[in-house]
Amino acid sequence: MPISTFSDKVAAITGTGSGIGEALAISLAQQGCAVAIADIDADKLKHTASQIRGAAVSSHLVDVADRAQMEQFAKNVVAHHGRVNMVFNNAGVSLTDTVSHMSYENFEWLMDINFWGVVYGSKAFLPYLEQVSEAQIINVSSIFGVIAVPTQAAYNASKFAVRGFTYAMREELIDTNIGVSCVQPGGVKTNIAEAARYFPSENTSASKEEFTAKFEVIAKLTPLQAAEQILRGVLQNKTQILVGRDAKVLATIERLLPVSYLKVLRAIWS
Repeated sequence: MPISTFSDKVAAITGTGSGIGEALAISLAQQGCAVAIADIDADKLKHTASQIRGAAVSSHLVDVADRAQMEQFAKNVVAHHGRVNMVFNNAGVSLTDTVSHMSYENFEWLMDINFWGVVYGSKAFLPYLEQVSEAQIINVSSIFGVIAVPTQAAYNASKFAVRGFTYAMREELIDTNIGVSCVQPGGVKTNIAEAARYFPSENTSASKEEFTAKFEVIAKLTPLQAAEQILRGVLQNKTQILVGRDAKVLATIERLLPVSYLKVLRAIWS
């Protein structure tokens, strides 16, 4: 059956060096859940581990875009904690660029992390999740996996892909012990915009400062608030976990105006 309580469970979480991943690890630990935290940045990973109290924690230096590393991560989590009940495929990056100007290398870099990292995490942990009575796969997409935005084609593509992959997997596992949820946050005050790749000088996409400023305006939730909403959704085994009022509003607009919303967003985002 899906997760009924976080107490005495084990959760593996990617992208825990900052933002939502860090907040999820801290919140889960506070609720008595052992956490296996993973990130590509050793210093940030160490900082997150230092903030976790009240539960067992293991730290794993992992590049989610590397299938072998993700498979080893799953093995290491079970070797250290004895089992695993949840995997949060949370790690993600951003790229601002127009399709015509965007390099294949940058597109592939983003897809390797945002999409393939989710695929690797889901498949690597599945055999171990099948061995416990309560289990859940939680894949982080985005409200940009529901609506499309100019200069975000690569990010949109990755997050739409995560949503489709996750929904299909939920249907495949619906009669098993494994719940599957797709998280779609709106604006959350993380460093994803600040850490994004930008290529504004030779094209019409927003500058880094312009995009970051726009992001700051729409980012209403703190990572902790976002984590709380996500975890409530996990306990309800929700298919779709919309995080933030803006995500819920935009998802509603997309359902009501599945094509014409594009004109509105283009005017706002340009």
